[in-house]
Amino acid sequence: MSGCKEAVILLNMGGPNNLNEVEMFLKNMFNDKNILTMKSSALRKIIGGMIVFNRTESSQEIYRQLGGKSPIVGHTKNLVKKLQTRLGKNVIVDFAMRYTPPFANEVIERLNTQNVDKIYLIPLYPQQSTTTTKSSLEDFEESYHKNDGNAILVEIKHFFENKTYNKAILERIKETIASDSYKDFDIIFSAHGLPKKIIDAGDVYEKHVNKHVDILKVMMKEQNMDFREVHLAYQSKVGPMEWLKPSLDDKLITIKNRGVIIFPLAFTIDNSETDFELEIEYREIAEELGFKNYRVCRCPNDSELFVDTLEEIYQKMK
Repeated sequence: MSGCKEAVILLNMGGPNNLNEVEMFLKNMFNDKNILTMKSSALRKIIGGMIVFNRTESSQEIYRQLGGKSPIVGHTKNLVKKLQTRLGKNVIVDFAMRYTPPFANEVIERLNTQNVDKIYLIPLYPQQSTTTTKSSLEDFEESYHKNDGNAILVEIKHFFENKTYNKAILERIKETIASDSYKDFDIIFSAHGLPKKIIDAGDVYEKHVNKHVDILKVMMKEQNMDFREVHLAYQSKVGPMEWLKPSLDDKLITIKNRGVIIFPLAFTIDNSETDFELEIEYREIAEELGFKNYRVCRCPNDSELFVDTLEEIYQKMK
């Protein structure tokens, strides 16, 4: 191709494209120094290996229930296609995953053949964290330099304050409420949990999550989305360490016997934590607690407002 081009690369953690990739997904995740933060790579390999051994079979069962793969890649492909149409032929739009194909080096090999002048990296995590944002950016940048890339890399680290993005969230909440009354429901913004020691080491994720909920509360009030109460909780805890609180399990106990809407605050694209953990596992907990109505919002995925958001982010990065 002739002439200088720009590329927008969406980054995310990924998910198995088939059941055979489940073990690879877990191995890559638990070999990530931003996930298992011990300094010794040998110790990380041992502990990571034990986690993978213990979790592969149960994780495969989860993905089996989701049709044999994670929904994240399909949604992302749809999003890329829409954003490509929006940005036009002079901008290449692609995506790279952290733990499953397509990996960064595969995407970079394609970019290196296309005379790309500038690459805009947009991690699809609304709030910044070492475990997600930093991990994905580092992975891409290290791969890029190893592959002798010479384009300028421009990155963004969070976008939870973006008004268009938050409109995309409110749109999903409105779809989930449909014609029912907000007053009949509490809403829980459920964010992915993190070990407290990662926050104590300086990770800004919890601060960003709290600020994000505050922004959404104001926007909901302006649009008369008057839920009985608005809550924040954390999901996905594993292992014996102390994690961010309150857990979603505990939060559900405190508001039992009301209608509840769950919005997955830390995710832009549906994945096993939304389609299995929230839709299936936590639904069972809610039903045991006597909830009459338990609803999970979809992530923004490839909604027009999320495409608008990414176009806006790209234009602001230029």
